[in-house]
Amino acid sequence: MPRYALALEYHGAGLVGWQRQAAGLSIQQVLEEAASRLAGGAPVPSITAGRTDAGVHASAQVASIDLDRIIAPDKLRDALNFHMKPHRIAVLRAALAPEGWNPRFSATGRAYRYVILNRRARPALEEGRVWHVLHPLDAAAMHEAAQSLLGRHDFTSFRAASCQAKSPLRTLDRLDVRREADHIVIEAAARSFLHHQVRNMAGTLKLVGDGTWPPTRVAQALAARNRAEAGPTAPPEGLTLVAVTYPHDPFTPPP
Repeated sequence: MPRYALALEYHGAGLVGWQRQAAGLSIQQVLEEAASRLAGGAPVPSITAGRTDAGVHASAQVASIDLDRIIAPDKLRDALNFHMKPHRIAVLRAALAPEGWNPRFSATGRAYRYVILNRRARPALEEGRVWHVLHPLDAAAMHEAAQSLLGRHDFTSFRAASCQAKSPLRTLDRLDVRREADHIVIEAAARSFLHHQVRNMAGTLKLVGDGTWPPTRVAQALAARNRAEAGPTAPPEGLTLVAVTYPHDPFTPPP
């Protein structure tokens, strides 16, 4: 049974996240129902590189589906996109996956971008894609504080209470903060993240940006290994999954 790798983008507003839930529409459900239309109505399960939460977006999610026949990747992409309308979910690329490839376990890295709109005026064009913070934020102070989180640590202070990961240990490879005009952009990269880790780091760094916390307090919160010692969870709409990396790109033909 051929396995297909899919690169997807989606707008998370109005959806319950990637994973199927008892109530509400998920990205997984939309994709699997579209794939089922190509399999004569038979169920087509999917696997994903990362289970994004309700309201979180993706510009580079990766998933897989197994079909009972070979379909040209471009035709598969177009057919899935046709059947997923009118939902704001799209397959960007499709490819026959390498033998033994798994979108989750074969991945060696994931990257997220969190965007804060930092101005008095509310968002119009970016409604649902940014966290709107009215008061000025100091991006340089936020970046300084962020560097204390780099490396391998126990991230219990930045972990959701509902996180199901067996260990709170993670290695954070990148956490950069910069200002781009009215936007504060936070870039995070690691092999994997804990549930709500990026949003909890963003909410904590916002406290540094607005002067509530000194930059040194972020390291203290990390060392406490206590969720109550870190800042609030930032809203989901500012977060986008922007990259999933593999030893060999499944969408690039082998040499």
